[in-house]
Amino acid sequence: MRINILGTESLGVRGLSCAVEVGDRKIVIDPGIALGYLRHGRLPHPHQVAVGAEVRKKIVAALGEATDVVISHYHGDHVPLKDANPYQLSLQQIPPLKGVRLWCKGSHDLSKLSVRRWIDLSEFLGRLLPDSEEQTDGVLSFSPPVLHGSRRSNLGTVMMTRIQEDDEVFVHASDIQLLDRMAVSIITAWEPTVVLASGPPVYLPHLRKDERKDAWQNAKDLTREVETLILDHHLLRSEAGYRWLKRLDEISDNEVLSAAEFMGAKPRLLEARRKKLYAKMPVPPGWHEAYANGEGGLEEYVKFEG
Repeated sequence: MRINILGTESLGVRGLSCAVEVGDRKIVIDPGIALGYLRHGRLPHPHQVAVGAEVRKKIVAALGEATDVVISHYHGDHVPLKDANPYQLSLQQIPPLKGVRLWCKGSHDLSKLSVRRWIDLSEFLGRLLPDSEEQTDGVLSFSPPVLHGSRRSNLGTVMMTRIQEDDEVFVHASDIQLLDRMAVSIITAWEPTVVLASGPPVYLPHLRKDERKDAWQNAKDLTREVETLILDHHLLRSEAGYRWLKRLDEISDNEVLSAAEFMGAKPRLLEARRKKLYAKMPVPPGWHEAYANGEGGLEEYVKFEG
């Protein structure tokens, strides 16, 4: 099994996209991207935009080779969009996916906006998206709907994915945020060797003390069961989240790391460091408007690290 994480917060963007090769199947999960439209009152720094453009190319390339595409839910950092902003992935940028098997969260437990995106993607592909929850197809299995975060979030549900090859089991646990015990119990029952999951959004002030405690306990329980636990996405939208991850790794006998570290790269917490990026390399007035109109270049921002 070959696991290639394409885009997530430690790789400089919002998302949890990956590509998994098993035998003759090339499975792309959650082919979406975002940059956090506003953070600290600022639009994405041009360096973030440049990194996002590179990730977008990787996702499109992976889709061009895919035999299977999995969509865990319909938020704008997990799925291509008809109405994408300049920092997301537009439906017009992806290949038609003819002959590609689709595995999708059903149209239930969705907001009106997510239902609209379900319809948009169905129309673009020329076929209704299937409800794949609790389905199995060879190496692929899917969970029943599990909560997107805590029970009080009102963000609906998501679908988790299990992929097995011989004794290796990979689980993609999109946006569970480790805040609900049911999702963690399903993961444990699947007996994974590698898990890629969203950690808790510790950067949000409204994340309650009891929820932080639950997330920590759930994470500790997973580390006892999983050889390699990759936590990213919501967790790494702040540097405090990275410290949370490192503390968990210190007390675990198994491996706990970010997506970037799993891929052998240094974490690039660009959203967490947006203020610092602006301070190190000020953005010319009107740059974002020019970029949105196809007039702003990215060349000078590609290698800038701040």
